Amino acid sequence: MEKSTLCFFVLVLTIVQTSNSLVEGLESTRMYDYTKYHPMDEIYKWMEDVERENPELVSSAVYGRTFEGKNITLLKFGLQNPEGKEKKVIWMDCGIHAREWIAPAFCQWFVKEIVTSYKTNKKLEQMLQNLDVYVTPVINVDGYMYTWVNTTTRIWRKSRSTPPSGNSCLGVDLNRNFNANWGTVGVSFDSCANTYCGKEAGSEPEATAVMDFVGKMVKQTLCFLTIHSAGQLILLPYGHPQISAPNYDELVSVGKAAAAEMKKLHGMGYTVGTSPQILYPNSGTSRDWARLVGIPFSYTFELRDKGEFSHLLPEDQIKPACEEAYAGALSIITYVHDKTFNSGDIPSAAFSGVAMVMLSSFMVVFLTTGVLL
Repeated sequence: MEKSTLCFFVLVLTIVQTSNSLVEGLESTRMYDYTKYHPMDEIYKWMEDVERENPELVSSAVYGRTFEGKNITLLKFGLQNPEGKEKKVIWMDCGIHAREWIAPAFCQWFVKEIVTSYKTNKKLEQMLQNLDVYVTPVINVDGYMYTWVNTTTRIWRKSRSTPPSGNSCLGVDLNRNFNANWGTVGVSFDSCANTYCGKEAGSEPEATAVMDFVGKMVKQTLCFLTIHSAGQLILLPYGHPQISAPNYDELVSVGKAAAAEMKKLHGMGYTVGTSPQILYPNSGTSRDWARLVGIPFSYTFELRDKGEFSHLLPEDQIKPACEEAYAGALSIITYVHDKTFNSGDIPSAAFSGVAMVMLSSFMVVFLTTGVLL
């Protein structure tokens, strides 16, 4: 066989193998079942597939490690800005509480909707040219994997870190471990409690990973969305009953608009307000931390339902729950995008991030001692 002929056959074989790999890759995400709950190894593989199949839109990053050393991985979505303008940031995370399986399912659904519609949805394409959207499907990887061990571990909530000396109960409530009025209300210092807030603010590597990564891009970040269940709520800052966000009225208005969009789909009502108003006081949440450091729009979504299934939401409700949550998230993201890029002004807090943290500290001292420093 002549050398040129051999090279031709090698080239053809390479093209065929590459094409087969691409087809297999496309099939891997097209065939992925978004109406089922998936264990962590499948979610990791799915993230790799999404990135590989959408190189013009998607990249990934490992931005932290869990207590047990597992990767905390995000997907970043964004298109090149045609005018070379600075892009702004939207943050979304899921799975900070291990047992809330509908949250990671929603992050995956959210990704699916973006990937499959941005080429035909001109508004979404425009937003992705102006925004980089960061999505973490599971923050509490250790805890999430533990909930898959067997039926007795299914409702585990916390991380899996070792307890304080003299205690035997593992784990910290990661959504009480952020540096936002930490340890003041709605927490426990008993390591066996589900709301155990840890030894100090940021003591857990999972919470620190988020604070470090997002903290470096606060000035670019317009919106922080953290997805939980259950209760059908849209919560806004703050969890402390005597501290109010400077843009409280706007947060309520934007939240109610999102709830209205959600209700249009399946008739499910979502209540909007601060945690003390419609749930219970709490502190050390990622939502409050984001607002304190200067991210103007910060919300917690508590997805379905209102008590019938709670954290054991059946798989037949994944699709409707995710459809309505996507409508709500998109409503908020569209609002903050249009406010920023249609007016030319970045939504800003009444105070800088540093000033807000200082004010929060002063308020805590005043509320606990009666002395305003």
